[in-house]
Amino acid sequence: MKRTVPRGTWKRLMKKHKPQLKLSANADLLVHLDFLLFLHRLAEEARTNAISEKSKTIKYEHIISSAKIILKKSRG
Repeated sequence: MKRTVPRGTWKRLMKKHKPQLKLSANADLLVHLDFLLFLHRLAEEARTNAISEKSKTIKYEHIISSAKIILKKSRG
């Protein structure tokens, strides 16, 4: 899979938002992996919502409601 953002850009963004953190050499890869897992989970949850509403298309509302469910589960 081709990366769309160079590793240096990821590292600069993380340093900009949390300059006090000391990051390991592969921290950017872990963030990227976590993002991909979240995106996959969001797509699956949105698909489930669309199917339960008998919709053949995943709509904006399905994604928003799925995001709320996922974020609630991750905090709780």
